[in-house]
Amino acid sequence: MVKEITRDIKQLDHAKRHLTTSITTLNHLHMLAGGVDSLEAMTRRRQYGEVANLLQGVMNVLEHFHKYMGIPQIRQLSERVKAAQAELGQQILADFEEAFPSQGTKRPGGPSNVLRDACLVANILDSRIKQEIIKKFIKQHLSEYLVLFQENQDVAWLDKIDRRYAWIKRQLVDYEEKYGRMFPREWYMTERIAVEFCHVTRTELAKIMRTRAKEIEVKLLLFAIQRTTNFEGFLAKRFSGCTLTAGTLKKLESPPPSTNPFLEDEPTPEMEELAIEKGDIDPPKKPKVPDNPFHGIVSKCFEPHLYVYIESQDKNLGELIDRFVADFKAQGPPKPNTDEGGAVLPSCADLFVYYKKCMVQCSQLSTGEPMIALATIFQKYLREYAWKILSGNLPKTTSSSGGLTISSLLKEKEGSEVAKFTLEELCLICSILSTAEYCLATTQQLEEKLKEKVDVSLTERINLTGEMDTFSTVISSSIQLLVQDLDAACDPALTAMSKMQWQNVEHVGDQSPYVTSVILHIKQNVPIIRDNLASTRKYFTQFCIKFANSFIPKFITHLFKCKPISMVGAEQLLLDTHSLKMVLLDLPSIGSQVVRKAPASYTKIVVKGMTRAEMILKVVMAPHEPLVVFVDNYIKLLTDCNTETFQKILDMKGLKRSEQSSMLELFRQRLPTPPSGAEGSSSLSLMAPTPEQESSRIRKLEKLIKKRL
Repeated sequence: MVKEITRDIKQLDHAKRHLTTSITTLNHLHMLAGGVDSLEAMTRRRQYGEVANLLQGVMNVLEHFHKYMGIPQIRQLSERVKAAQAELGQQILADFEEAFPSQGTKRPGGPSNVLRDACLVANILDSRIKQEIIKKFIKQHLSEYLVLFQENQDVAWLDKIDRRYAWIKRQLVDYEEKYGRMFPREWYMTERIAVEFCHVTRTELAKIMRTRAKEIEVKLLLFAIQRTTNFEGFLAKRFSGCTLTAGTLKKLESPPPSTNPFLEDEPTPEMEELAIEKGDIDPPKKPKVPDNPFHGIVSKCFEPHLYVYIESQDKNLGELIDRFVADFKAQGPPKPNTDEGGAVLPSCADLFVYYKKCMVQCSQLSTGEPMIALATIFQKYLREYAWKILSGNLPKTTSSSGGLTISSLLKEKEGSEVAKFTLEELCLICSILSTAEYCLATTQQLEEKLKEKVDVSLTERINLTGEMDTFSTVISSSIQLLVQDLDAACDPALTAMSKMQWQNVEHVGDQSPYVTSVILHIKQNVPIIRDNLASTRKYFTQFCIKFANSFIPKFITHLFKCKPISMVGAEQLLLDTHSLKMVLLDLPSIGSQVVRKAPASYTKIVVKGMTRAEMILKVVMAPHEPLVVFVDNYIKLLTDCNTETFQKILDMKGLKRSEQSSMLELFRQRLPTPPSGAEGSSSLSLMAPTPEQESSRIRKLEKLIKKRL
């Protein structure tokens, strides 16, 4: 019933909608037919201003008839619109060719108003029409440039490269004055002219440099690159770079995340030198994207010829190293008793300042293979600096001279000439050590900066580990020389100790002359070394540790040579050993007004080594009967299961071979098993030896030592 009631209403609604659509379509058809007629007429009369407005309207109306293309009349109108568009395109191109012919001289002026309206029409037509107009105009505009700067022209060579850039600047100004209003702003014609000029210039420069490669000198190359990069900077300030295609230059791509501080504003040369002299090439800065999309658009052509620059830097660095060597020989080593002692050699800072300058300069030219070649040059001269300036100037050790008598060794006093190195030589060693440490740290920073500068794909090829190892070797050699010098100075005193008749010592007195001699040499050398290594405390600590590791085993070796030893002689040796132990514990701060606590690692070595020497003497002082008690006491005190060491103890006691054989047999039987258990129990005994197993004379001697201290 509802359908029956509403049937008429529904029919009227459909009729209204169809009638409205029909009227609208007929209106559009009328507009389309009239528009096409007008479009064809205006095209013939070259009324491009009216055509631009009408053409867009006709195309919009035509969109409504896509579903009616099956109707012949509609299809015919659509074909007439396409024909009109094609005719417009050809006509506009012909007008531009007439106004700006590709051959012959350029006509001044031209129907700029007509062409301006034609450009508006070209915006609506197929994009190929617009591209063709742009291409022909730019080609005609740069035709004069190709003639003026032909390869055979004098102005085409690198020394007059400024003229190229001056020419294009004049042309851009001329274009703005004459044709700036003819082309739509969104065509960016000024920028397009500049970009095409850059492409042409890069091609022409590459061609002429290949032809005249032998004439390229480093100064000329750097001059051309500097002027070119300045021009690229000018373009970046003037234009946005929006017309550059994605594949134009690799430089235009967004760079990967980087910690490169050089992406910030470059510091002045004075700031660079100051930073390097302070020991830091550049503090890390927040990276930023390069703001010059034109970087490399022309200067890329110089990259194949940068080998000239690399070879020049190779030569310059070679001369720089030779000058460093000559200056060192002329000036001599750092003078003692001045601020120069132990300071970093000035030549080191000069070298890295030059490296920084080269690295920044080369990275502006290229971040590819030339940077790898420059890094290889850096490596070469870092090694040469380490060999010629540092290792080559370390004092040479000489063999010990013979003919020293025991009496002369025992009578050593101040001013003894046993030490091999003079004060000047000690200062020189410390200075070379400090320089090598500076080079090591700065080389590591240099490697990081090179990796930041070079292309990401080439970072793995930057590796200065070998050069850092070379400087580490110089540091180790310097420390070893200092240790050997002090060690050798103490050798005569230890020899004197081993030659003394310890079985004839009748009473325990003050420390022996050989101890006084050792302490004298330590007090002479260590303060000098400490003061000259004040800026490198960790290496002074290494020196102390290496000296302790060298001196203490040598002292124990000479201790075994003291045979036979009487009970009183052993007491005197124990007193001497304790005195040396106290001096060694105080060695890092000996002779210093500021008393510092010795590093725990050093103290541990001294305590462990000298305690062993004391235990050896305590075992020597202990009665050898009963045998079992003596052997067990030895095992607990020394934690040494070596038969040879036990044999040496017996020799020090002066026992006969017949007595020793039975004791050795008993020693082998009493060795604890397993060894790990023996080590644990013996270490406990070392910390707290059992009083019942020590003689009364040992206890009295300990009281005597405490009383004297």
